[in-house]
Amino acid sequence: MNTVMPFDADATLLSRVTSVVKAAGVTLRERHTPHARGVSLDQIVAEIHANDDAVLDVLRQPLLEARRGSRWAEDELAGGALPSGEWWVVDPAEGNINHVHGMDEWAVTATLVRDNQPVLTVVHLPLTDDTYTAVAGGGARLGDRPLQVSAKTDLGGALVGTGQARPGEDERTFRRIGDSVTAMLVGGLVVRVSVPATMQLIHVAAGRTDAFWQFSDVRSGLVAGALLVSEAGGTVTDLSGEPWNTGSRDFLAAAPGIHTAALKVLSPLA
Repeated sequence: MNTVMPFDADATLLSRVTSVVKAAGVTLRERHTPHARGVSLDQIVAEIHANDDAVLDVLRQPLLEARRGSRWAEDELAGGALPSGEWWVVDPAEGNINHVHGMDEWAVTATLVRDNQPVLTVVHLPLTDDTYTAVAGGGARLGDRPLQVSAKTDLGGALVGTGQARPGEDERTFRRIGDSVTAMLVGGLVVRVSVPATMQLIHVAAGRTDAFWQFSDVRSGLVAGALLVSEAGGTVTDLSGEPWNTGSRDFLAAAPGIHTAALKVLSPLA
């Protein structure tokens, strides 16, 4: 009797998921303008929801059909552990706030999470047609090119980053973000503060930047990048140094050579 191992099934699934995500990217690209849309908060929120609704119409059913028995994580801003089993954690417009302000840093992401660990991901950047993919145990790629994290070993020479996970975080979280930026400006070389998380994490996976941390558990912004970085040879933990999963309270993904040093700077703030 032939047994299909999880990796084989996931690798086979990857091509189908990639096609679905790219199709959704066409919809999001068609909605993009080179100017900001919306002036009032209500108008901006309406534009964000319109993007989400349009792209979800392309994503949801094909992904659920591609993996029978999988379920859909409804709230893209939610955090915390998921029930056991397989879940699609999707952001139809990762970096939606950038999209509606006429900027370029946005993507469509779809990640299959199995028992709170990401096992397959596709991140598609419609404006450049770049597609980042990873399957647990199979490495991470940009198109056909394997990704490898930075070989740096000195935090003092590192380009690192963080950002806000969602609007309306509590004041303590905002203060920790500010304190961490100050600490890393002292300990590192340059700190980037931007959104969304996935757009920073693809740079960590590709070795362009060296670390990214976040004081939040918003899973849709982390699962894709966590898998890409780990499959590119990076180290992904919470800020106490424990292996990261969707139930973790905070997040650090870094090149192995600077992970311990970054953790030493950041863990007192967690």
